[in-house]
Amino acid sequence: MGALLSSDYIKSYKATFYLAYPVVMSQLGHIMVGVVDTAMVGQIGTIQQAAVALSNSLYTLVLVFGLGVSYGITPLVAAADSSKDIRQSADLLRHGIVINTILGILLFLLLFSLSPVLNLFNQKQEVVELAIPFLNVMMLGMIPLCIFSGFKQFTEGLSFTRIAMLITIGANLLNILLNYLLIFGHWGFPEMGLMGSCWASFIARVVMALAMFAYVYYNRQFKQYWAGFSFRNLSRELTKKILNIGVPSGLQWVFEVGAFAFAVIMIGWISPKAQAAHQVALSLAATTYMMASGLSAAASVRVGNQAGLHYREGVRTAGFSAFIMVLLFMGCCALGFIVFRNYLPGLFTKDQEVTSIASSLLVIAAFFQLSDGVQVVGLGALRGVKDVKLPTIITLIAYWVIGLPMSYVFAFKMGLGAKGVWYGLSLGLTIAAVCLFLRFNYVSRRI
Repeated sequence: MGALLSSDYIKSYKATFYLAYPVVMSQLGHIMVGVVDTAMVGQIGTIQQAAVALSNSLYTLVLVFGLGVSYGITPLVAAADSSKDIRQSADLLRHGIVINTILGILLFLLLFSLSPVLNLFNQKQEVVELAIPFLNVMMLGMIPLCIFSGFKQFTEGLSFTRIAMLITIGANLLNILLNYLLIFGHWGFPEMGLMGSCWASFIARVVMALAMFAYVYYNRQFKQYWAGFSFRNLSRELTKKILNIGVPSGLQWVFEVGAFAFAVIMIGWISPKAQAAHQVALSLAATTYMMASGLSAAASVRVGNQAGLHYREGVRTAGFSAFIMVLLFMGCCALGFIVFRNYLPGLFTKDQEVTSIASSLLVIAAFFQLSDGVQVVGLGALRGVKDVKLPTIITLIAYWVIGLPMSYVFAFKMGLGAKGVWYGLSLGLTIAAVCLFLRFNYVSRRI
């Protein structure tokens, strides 16, 4: 215990906090788009809210993969920055822009062509009919979002995090305003209902991408990285190096978030009200998760800096201090979920049955907060030492081989309903957290 309060750890806590809190706000901004959509659409009706839940189950899956791939840039930039390699950092900026732009276009085309598969999941037809057009517009927003994320991860690798936070906050305020105008038709705008929500999100994300580009392009601090900038002669080797970290990082997020997304489908077999309640509880749990992922991103940068210097104790201090911080933070979130479980769902829906179900799910969410925080920081710390392949396998097994099958057993074989689905997901999160913590302890000792 004394070591965790030593001067080295105190310095590490401070460094991680100042790096993390803008990232936390930025990450929170991504998920707040869905939270705002869920809350404001919930004022229209339960069917519309269930449609948002169904479309977000696929959209969020693609969203986190895109964000995860962009994470391949960050530890490489952090390592190059620690060794003062300006040319390598400039090459990473150039390749990151290309990779993320192409990725955004491909993800849009993929899910646009696949959106009709929502008809195959045995969902209520009135929900599916609303979800498909909503999803198609949301996917169009993946293109500017991936471009924004490419620039954001580059600047975070250099430890510049605050402007991305401010841009994200501004875009979310814009999204709230546009939701108000386009969903309900205020101030002379057309009353578009559910579709007004997705067009508001798209416009906000275009503004985010333009603002982030302007910041990196015109700020004097980044001028040295644009010197001689050209898209010609892109390096296959550097592209492969980014993707070797980014693609597994994206898959790690997909395996976890995909498990919760498939849970939406399973709960849809129960009832639209259970599905809407799941979306309410998931929106709250996803909010704390994305905030914890900000600590994960900070851990990745700080561990990457120390790994670039080949300093074993620095790597371990940076990693373990992030674990301690996320445990404290998620512990407070768990307490909040329990204390306010009967109040928070009321912010999203007027339906008393939906509120009651969501309240019971929040109690379960409270208990897996610690596991969720440890596993996401574990992934970030391991990404900092470029260890991504085995962690990807761990997440696949924890969520898809153990968690989801047990969700089905608890929910439908044991008759626990929506709560049974969340029990299975909690089990998967706990297994992932333990394995990833042990993996970081093992890998960091061998540096």
